[in-house]
Amino acid sequence: MGRTLFGLFLLMSWRAPAVAQAPASSPGAPAPPVVSFGVGKLFEYLEMAGTQKAPDFRPLSQHERNVIYAKSLINPIWYFKGAMSGALDQRNNKPPEWGQGWAAYGQRVGNIMGQYAIQRSTSFGLASLLHEDNRYLGSGQKGFWRRSKYAVASSILARHDDGRRYPSISRITGFTAGAFISRAWQPPSTHSAGDGAVSFGLSMGYNALACEVKEFLPDMLRPLLKGRKPQPPASDNLPGQAK
Repeated sequence: MGRTLFGLFLLMSWRAPAVAQAPASSPGAPAPPVVSFGVGKLFEYLEMAGTQKAPDFRPLSQHERNVIYAKSLINPIWYFKGAMSGALDQRNNKPPEWGQGWAAYGQRVGNIMGQYAIQRSTSFGLASLLHEDNRYLGSGQKGFWRRSKYAVASSILARHDDGRRYPSISRITGFTAGAFISRAWQPPSTHSAGDGAVSFGLSMGYNALACEVKEFLPDMLRPLLKGRKPQPPASDNLPGQAK
């Protein structure tokens, strides 16, 4: 999380053609906001349901789950994160067995992206099976501490189709799989079960911090969000038809 903030803020300011982050609203309802391409990709990377709040929740179809998963694997922020994190590990010579040079850098980037792919794929499979929705929906509440409490709880909870929240088996298992399966290609200095446990703990901690960011991010980005202009209601009368 901390390693990618600089890149995320760069992408937040990327003002490419705007796209809607929510389905069209019904007549008379507030128009959904439109965000820039970069902000939309940031929301996707962070597994956020755009600017939607908890009261707006509706269950996902399997097709929607598939689309979200596919987008998570081609999101440019993922590749940027892998490149930046690999560069930091290269600078810190972590793990030392991989040494230096372009080949070593490639190993470090591949390690990071491999863990990410395992985590997301495991979470996607189990979430589909268990009907868990790990997207972050804003609390819709008022007050810093109430919102912060909701954010921390959201780091370990998932919504089910009925809207209720329970411990997220898919998310926790995904982080566990990413942390421990990746030990298979790690060198001896980071190969132990203890190293996997540390990686899992860090992932969960970063996830809790990320949820705090997600709760307040739409407020921070409000200058980049634009409301749609209301469209006039379509007439039921054909041209030339008497009214």
